[in-house]
Amino acid sequence: MFYQLMKYVLLGPLLKLLFRPRIEGLEHVPAEGAAIVAGNHLSFSDHFLMPAVLERRITFLAKQEYFTGPGLKGRLTAAFFRAAGQIPVDRSGKEAGQAAIREGLCVLDRGELLGIYPEGTRSHDGRLYKGKVGVAVMALRAGVPVVPCAMVGTFEIQPPGRVVPRIRRVTIRFGEPMDFSRFAGQEGERAVVRAVTDEIMYEILRLSGQEYVDEYAAVVKAAEAGDGKPGGTPDGEARKFPGGES
Repeated sequence: MFYQLMKYVLLGPLLKLLFRPRIEGLEHVPAEGAAIVAGNHLSFSDHFLMPAVLERRITFLAKQEYFTGPGLKGRLTAAFFRAAGQIPVDRSGKEAGQAAIREGLCVLDRGELLGIYPEGTRSHDGRLYKGKVGVAVMALRAGVPVVPCAMVGTFEIQPPGRVVPRIRRVTIRFGEPMDFSRFAGQEGERAVVRAVTDEIMYEILRLSGQEYVDEYAAVVKAAEAGDGKPGGTPDGEARKFPGGES
């Protein structure tokens, strides 16, 4: 009930009025049945803008920190995410990835839409980073299509550290569903899930037009915090996409 109230009465209409999102390829999102929507992650605003334009409800795997913040702001944020049906995932420890996969598969088993950001965290510089293989494992294990999605312009309206977003128009672009049934039963093969993940990331890259960095965003963030260097490689340049595409 709260989800519908926010989407159709309170937050959804306001977001559409302020940001006037251009929506491209919405017909690619299945009208029914389980599917994964895999997108880039540039801004905190992504959590609200994508669900606002989708006709179906979508459940995201949200980082646990959104549910454990201190003070009044933390309690309000946690209440909102819980009421909106978002699932907290602990990203620390060895079992973090498996826990996220289990939660995601439960959503897909119910025939619902699952939203996931394969990069695992927000991009801190607007570039697209290497995807984690959990999205591939879930797609293969559940036997569902993956719809690539590109958020364009959300980094500019609310980059990391900015609390109040700038009011500018954004674009939300959905690609054709990706079918990986040819790899059914191979979700335990490392090379297969890596290849599937890279294929998904390439489609997101194609839709978004971002610069690609063939490293995990969390690793680059940690390195930059430690040495102050401005990029994901020793000289700060982006690497080529696997297979030679930039």
